Amino acid sequence: MGVRQVSKRQLLVVEDNPGDIDLVLESLTEGAYEITVLQDGQEALRYLKREAPYGGSARPDLILLDLNLPKLTGNEVLATMARCEELRGIPTVVLTSSDSERDIVQSYQLGANCYVRKPGDLHSYQAAVREIEQFWFSAVCLP
Repeated sequence: MGVRQVSKRQLLVVEDNPGDIDLVLESLTEGAYEITVLQDGQEALRYLKREAPYGGSARPDLILLDLNLPKLTGNEVLATMARCEELRGIPTVVLTSSDSERDIVQSYQLGANCYVRKPGDLHSYQAAVREIEQFWFSAVCLP
């Protein structure tokens, strides 16, 4: 009987703010995931649909999605994912600075699995990312 290779979990981070990208990457367990970072909603959908230049991209196990993105907003990404059978099952955490009730409700209506407001200070931000990581990659059974 052979040894089964366990591949790293795939994480897609869709965020346009370089500082927030750095905070997310610094907060995650180093080397634990294959991480792809995209900086606009249009590129995220190309990646998810495996359109050029992402033809060989891996299906993410989890998406961290900002709402305030260029080209297509996070909610536009969620709406497109909701209409696509192969994408709607990908767990998606909205990680955003918006605390608007409208954004929260709309994100959940469009299929977000979780809505997390970005904390304003460094330590709380890192703690929030670690809690997301702990929950989604340790406590939850992912497909």
